Amino acid sequence: MTRVLVVEDNPQLVRALVINLQARHYGVDAAPDGATALRLAAARQPDVVLLDLGLPDMDGVEVIRALRGWTRAPILVLSARQSSSEKVSALDAGADDYITKPFSMDELLARLRAAVRRTEDVPVAPETSLVETDGFTIDLLAKKVVRGGQDVRLTPTEWHLLEILVTHPGQLVTQKHLLQEVWGISQRNKSNYLRVYMAQLRRKLENDPSHPRYLITEPGMGYRFEA
Repeated sequence: MTRVLVVEDNPQLVRALVINLQARHYGVDAAPDGATALRLAAARQPDVVLLDLGLPDMDGVEVIRALRGWTRAPILVLSARQSSSEKVSALDAGADDYITKPFSMDELLARLRAAVRRTEDVPVAPETSLVETDGFTIDLLAKKVVRGGQDVRLTPTEWHLLEILVTHPGQLVTQKHLLQEVWGISQRNKSNYLRVYMAQLRRKLENDPSHPRYLITEPGMGYRFEA
């Protein structure tokens, strides 16, 4: 049974989440504040965490950082905070997804299922480290991309960006993280770099670069690879 830790101080929302999750055979623990959440997480080892940012005793971003010190369980933020800076802060701290309140239960459950699937995926063995889409194939070991039977020539920077995205399939990778990984910490605010290189990657890999299917932009936050 997949165990979910709900960290939320609104009793009505907690009740709705517990009812819906238990009806779908999830095990559920609930915490009304950050300190309780951290104690429960250590004791119960949740498979997924649903976390509000506006907790009474500490900011939810602090809870994310504390959890990321020892667990890789997916963390889905549920928050009324809608600014891009708030979303990026949570994602940079280690959250896997960000759902803005109010949200539909169907959307939440779909994202929860996706998070669980990603944790259950068995990593590809190094000797078969191929990422295949309908449009192209990526060989992570050979650092090679083939599209339509032809090798795609990528610059080292383009390859580095693509490699980061495809090794986190379905996950939002923030602009800040990509900039820091590819260009270094001193360039982590240069979002124009990303726009230029992502446009180049799309021209080389997407059938319709203006309507990408694989390299998806999450406005104000980052990018996501969808295979």
